[in-house]
Amino acid sequence: MRHRASFALLGALALAFPSNPALQARPVEAAPVAAPAGIAPSRVVPLQGGRNFRDLGGYRTGDGRMVKWGLLYRSGSMTGLTADDYASLEKRGIRVVCDLRSTAERQAEPVNWPHAGTPRVLADDYGMDNGQFLPKGDPRQFTADQVRGAMASSYPRLLTQFNSQYRRMFGELLAGHAPLAFNCSAGKDRTGIGAALILTALGVPRETVISDYMLSNQTLDPAKLMGGKAMANSPFAALPPEALKLLVGVDRSYIEAAFAVIDAHQGGAMGYLRDELGLGAGEIQRLRGLYLTRR
Repeated sequence: MRHRASFALLGALALAFPSNPALQARPVEAAPVAAPAGIAPSRVVPLQGGRNFRDLGGYRTGDGRMVKWGLLYRSGSMTGLTADDYASLEKRGIRVVCDLRSTAERQAEPVNWPHAGTPRVLADDYGMDNGQFLPKGDPRQFTADQVRGAMASSYPRLLTQFNSQYRRMFGELLAGHAPLAFNCSAGKDRTGIGAALILTALGVPRETVISDYMLSNQTLDPAKLMGGKAMANSPFAALPPEALKLLVGVDRSYIEAAFAVIDAHQGGAMGYLRDELGLGAGEIQRLRGLYLTRR
């Protein structure tokens, strides 16, 4: 059985494209980028209507530097943001939002930024067939192991399907267009891979990257997620509880499946970033100069 619902967690049709010479030509020197003053560092951003809205700041890199607070945000759908939330994000100075959601997801859960402080939103129009992300058959009969295996097998495909959008996100970061937020619907799969790529490029150790990924199990409310408009008519609501938990949450095996592809690339993670995302030594140096601090 193949499902064509607007599934809030997965999917896209964007394909990888060759290395971008424009990115490789950027100068290595990095102008300073700083978060707005007066914003208290917090891993989970305190928002009334936020969904898995988190700051990637504070993580230590292998050389002892630290990711700057208040510049790199990951999130789920922002459809529930309140007027106070928008005011809070305006104070944070978010300049760009990379919205990884499909056309149908954005229509089901629109985000109505107020005129004041509206960031530039980057999104692609695409549709998706979600059956490729679950085992074949009747969802009511799926086991937890089947769902875990299907989810893990989907992550390598997401690396390829979203290559163009991840490239664009890195292009914005290289240009210093921050604070920047990137999101999908739940903020855990497409967004989780994006966060893993950013932290890896910045030199954050693998176990720390995986720990950040696993935080979604603590910061996502499955009941609220399943109650969202994008999931209202989804057949996935028929899944057994343990299988549903693995679908709306995260498991270490999912992100490890993506890392297996990255590590198998010639030159490992740095080779993957160079060849698949256009991040050569100069771009890596620039990213680290912009978004890391010695403090």
